[in-house]
Amino acid sequence: MGKPLDIVIIVVYLAAMLAFGFWGKTRTKDSADFLVAGRRLGPVLYTGTMAAVVLGGASTVGGVGLGYTYGISGMWLVIAIAIGLLALSLFFAGRIQRLKVYTVAQMLRLRYGVDATSASGIVMAAYTLMLSVTSTIAYATVFNVLFGTNRTVSVIIGGAIVMLYSSIGGMWSITLTDMVQFILKTIGIFLLLLPFTWNRAGGLDGIRERAGDTVFDLGAIGMPTIITFLVVYSFGMLIGQDIWQRVFTARSPGVAKWGGTTAAIYCLLYGVAGAVIGMAASTFLPDVEASDDVYAQIAETILPVGVSGIVLAAAVAAMMSTASGALIATATVAKTDVKPLLLRLVGKTPAPEESSERNVHSDRMYVVVLGVVVIVIAALLNDVVAALTIAYDILVGGLLVAILGGFLWKRATGLGALWSMGVGTVVTLGTMFVVGDVLANEPIYYGLGSSLVVYVVVSLLTPRTAPEVLDEWDGRLAGRAEADVTDACSTDRSPGPERR
Repeated sequence: MGKPLDIVIIVVYLAAMLAFGFWGKTRTKDSADFLVAGRRLGPVLYTGTMAAVVLGGASTVGGVGLGYTYGISGMWLVIAIAIGLLALSLFFAGRIQRLKVYTVAQMLRLRYGVDATSASGIVMAAYTLMLSVTSTIAYATVFNVLFGTNRTVSVIIGGAIVMLYSSIGGMWSITLTDMVQFILKTIGIFLLLLPFTWNRAGGLDGIRERAGDTVFDLGAIGMPTIITFLVVYSFGMLIGQDIWQRVFTARSPGVAKWGGTTAAIYCLLYGVAGAVIGMAASTFLPDVEASDDVYAQIAETILPVGVSGIVLAAAVAAMMSTASGALIATATVAKTDVKPLLLRLVGKTPAPEESSERNVHSDRMYVVVLGVVVIVIAALLNDVVAALTIAYDILVGGLLVAILGGFLWKRATGLGALWSMGVGTVVTLGTMFVVGDVLANEPIYYGLGSSLVVYVVVSLLTPRTAPEVLDEWDGRLAGRAEADVTDACSTDRSPGPERR
């Protein structure tokens, strides 16, 4: 069991998350409110929530652990996330916000006029679901220590709270809770952990004296690892539904661009701070076997009671913000892309739009059901790193080229996008099988390379995208779409299955 005051702080934090869930419900009137906060977030809320969703347990607990092992070079994982978010914000976020869609698959249908691109939603749903599962497992480990509960009970406690506040008020609830989590992480990392560990290590001179100059080597983690972080995490930031859904919440392209840029700068500082905390801790915690335990070890050994509770709450906040963002992203993709695709495959026509009240009820049910699925998977599996890696590799190796190419190359065609996604996915999975290691770097490289070649070749060999499809796309990018799009598929003018 943890210290009584620390337990009280965590319990108060969890209760506050539920309270903010009910507060968010008062602002939720329709699907646009539930899924994308009515597309009304200003700079402060947008910046805080974007930083909260991208900086999860891997960035917080994992970042400190990498700093403990590799010194300042441990910052590269979070730096890769920051670079991806910076590129997204400066070059794509404004255009993404103008599209007025809800999912990445809707963007693909809008750009290429090919409804079959909705199959990308299956990959995206798998990715966001596993992201929520891994975050749930991560914060359950903190509850194990604090409450003395077994793993299953810890998963149920945390998963139920995330599912409840996410389903009660949707993105408005998640936005409000993410702001609290952003503030907690800022206090926990920058105002508490960093000065306490720095002082305990004896400052710069003490770290150099005890750990040597090698901890200041920026490349200590290894160039192959740095490149892999940049490829997987930087590119993943550009195309993940959980990230795009936050872009959709911005009230204007300017907020999406500059709010995201501010969040990226915050991430850069966060990555450096985490690495420095871990680096400093290595001078006075020499025998920690698992690097991911360093964060909690610092809280238990050098922080005063109460302060340690805030720091542990910051870690839980980091994990919960990622879990809730990924959960609502999964629900959005499942309802908007996967369900209509499955209905068409069995020869059924998707139902017409529901009323706003029924729509919100339906959205809420998707979050509840998928939240239960997350809890069950997290309770059953001890290690889902391999499953998440597969989903992440397919996301980048299979979908990156078609998504970014749609923004960058007018000559690209729907068939080029479809073949690119299919070949990239197959090559990524095939390389995993040949190499015999799903955690290897080669699958994503081969998948990306083959996807790019096929995208270019097939696009050049097939007729150009219909002018009316490109006119609609260009109109959206120019901000000429008046209505809030609940059905981006309606722009699909290609023959084939019934359009929604």
